[in-house]
Amino acid sequence: MLQKSYDDGIKPLVANQINVEEALQRAAVPLRGFMQKNVREKDLKLFMDLSGEAPPATPDEMSLRILVPAVHDLRTEARLRNRLPLVLPFLIIDLVVASVLMSMGMMMLPPVVVSLPFKLIFFVLVDGWSLVAGSLVQSYGG
Repeated sequence: MLQKSYDDGIKPLVANQINVEEALQRAAVPLRGFMQKNVREKDLKLFMDLSGEAPPATPDEMSLRILVPAVHDLRTEARLRNRLPLVLPFLIIDLVVASVLMSMGMMMLPPVVVSLPFKLIFFVLVDGWSLVAGSLVQSYGG
């Protein structure tokens, strides 16, 4: 999608074959298809009502002014489901460290100071960057 957008709009613009307005129109076509596929009807209707524009005859004529804000929250439930396994261990580490510090009578020592190295070690051991990047790509469904 991004490669097609670049090839159709940006590349000819850089080569001075088309003007900026035409480049934006050409580059928006693949992006518009992606946005239309990933927008909820409820959000789309809300932003159409807020814009005051007449409904388009075909979905391809939908204004980017309506589509862009309507796509703001792509598949929230998928993002939450994919990130919860990563956040939960951090929460448990915080609770355990805070409990141990309190039981030792070290109330003035912030638990974050002790738990941060454990969180970093955990993140590196489970290959956290790979999990975060993989979850992000999966949440967009494509």
